[in-house]
Amino acid sequence: MKQESRRETVVVLDFGSQYSQLIARRVREVRVYCELIPWDAPAERVRALTPRGFILSGGPASVYEPGAPALPDYVLEGHVPVLGICYGMQLLAHNLGGHVAPAAEREYGPAEVTVTGVSSPLFSSLPSSFSVWMSHGDRVDRLPPGWQVLATSPNSPVAAMGDVARGRYGLQFHPEVAHTPGGREIIRRFLYDVCGCRGDWTPGSFIEESVAAIRDRVGDGRVLCALSGGVDSAVTATLVHRAVGDRLTCVFVDTGLLRRGEPEQVVQTFQQAQGMRLVTVNAAEEFLDALAGVTDPEEKRRRIGERFVRVFEREAARLATSPPSPHPPSPSPIGRGGRGRRGKGVRFRFLAQGTLYPDVIESARRDEHGAARTIKTHHNVGGLPQQMRFELLEPLRMLFKDEVRAVGEALGLPEEIVWRHPFPGPGLAVRIIGEVTWERLETLRAADAIFLEELRAAGLYGQTAQAFAVLLPVRSVGVMGDGRTYAHVVALRAVTSEDFMTADWARLPYELLARVSNRIVNEVAGVNRVVYDISSKPPATIEWE
Repeated sequence: MKQESRRETVVVLDFGSQYSQLIARRVREVRVYCELIPWDAPAERVRALTPRGFILSGGPASVYEPGAPALPDYVLEGHVPVLGICYGMQLLAHNLGGHVAPAAEREYGPAEVTVTGVSSPLFSSLPSSFSVWMSHGDRVDRLPPGWQVLATSPNSPVAAMGDVARGRYGLQFHPEVAHTPGGREIIRRFLYDVCGCRGDWTPGSFIEESVAAIRDRVGDGRVLCALSGGVDSAVTATLVHRAVGDRLTCVFVDTGLLRRGEPEQVVQTFQQAQGMRLVTVNAAEEFLDALAGVTDPEEKRRRIGERFVRVFEREAARLATSPPSPHPPSPSPIGRGGRGRRGKGVRFRFLAQGTLYPDVIESARRDEHGAARTIKTHHNVGGLPQQMRFELLEPLRMLFKDEVRAVGEALGLPEEIVWRHPFPGPGLAVRIIGEVTWERLETLRAADAIFLEELRAAGLYGQTAQAFAVLLPVRSVGVMGDGRTYAHVVALRAVTSEDFMTADWARLPYELLARVSNRIVNEVAGVNRVVYDISSKPPATIEWE
């Protein structure tokens, strides 16, 4: 979505740090809009945003090495405040007449910094000493003219520096990580006290701008949206529907690989409650046929993605050649096999999808900082063929996941949609280890539903980042009613995570796990054993396949 000049913006320049996205998230968390842009992006792209300030990320290079990422000229033009973090601080020193050299002792991990007493808005609300997270092998050993040392650490005589009069600051430590407890306050002080930001980046302001931008772009055209029921596609569809009304048609493909009740929930939420045009396609038989005999997880993903493309392509072509319908289609029956009754459609110019900001950032890196993108593989739609000549409509392309949820709440979407745990694109197929059959799907659906139901009843669903059941490809001996059984094993998985890059297993109460195990063994036919996964990520992954 095109950036509007009236919105206050801070630019985060990415020099290759693993924490760059985290910096942008921290800025957004205090209601200031920012964009994460590669350090070598065209200057015109950055100037067009009229930045209120710059934050320079860390990075793995050394500023004195040939070919190291350089500081763009526009950063020091005018009187725009600048905050350099780690490599970003060293760049400021290097470019403004200071000196950077290898440190005698590298500094990685926790450290204690001490404020020198020089007046600075960054540390005005923090104690004289506080804990931070360091990650550097170089250090500033001579300040640029006009700069002062603001903080020191045992291994960094310049842990923070500043040219307070010009609003330029450097931090050797990382304020964006959770291991720097006062880091968010430092970033907030820079944005509000130094850059003069008001904090006008709110879900309400985003909705207002997005609806206006969609109306302006779509005009009297029509939009097609692949709806999965996940939060990204749900918020996308709701925003577009608010902008263009019944000129949006959503297509929901029931693959047969969804959790219990999800197809019905999608119809209830978007067709009946939201009043959207919703076409439902029951393709369970097609997907099961495609998965017959397949046990390799990557082959499962490939076949599911291919089948989704074909189903969506077929439905898009049918809708494009059907005469318009003045009313939304009626709900279609959902079950195994067959195709539900669907309403008539119209010709479409736009394809809406729930691309998020991390996708955009990664695409920019892969595409040499801004080369044109074609339709790419996307978790909501499983990948769309390039020969489908839609114009992409991506209203969430500048949002992180937590911001999408906040917008979903502001739009009035149900809590079960907005706060639904992440669900893999291939669905339950990758939570069934081994071959996928209808019988195994029904077994897993029942066990998974019990786990989530009990988790919600205990008030713990919102305290876990992701929770689910897995059907294992083994059987175990058990005893039921004085008789021997030889039945399936179900594994339960629940994790806590902030960004899903790392995750820890959730310490669920023993009483809850016992209740879930008892219910699954007694209520799900063919299961006689339940185990709980206590692996973290890394070394394990969150999903099993």
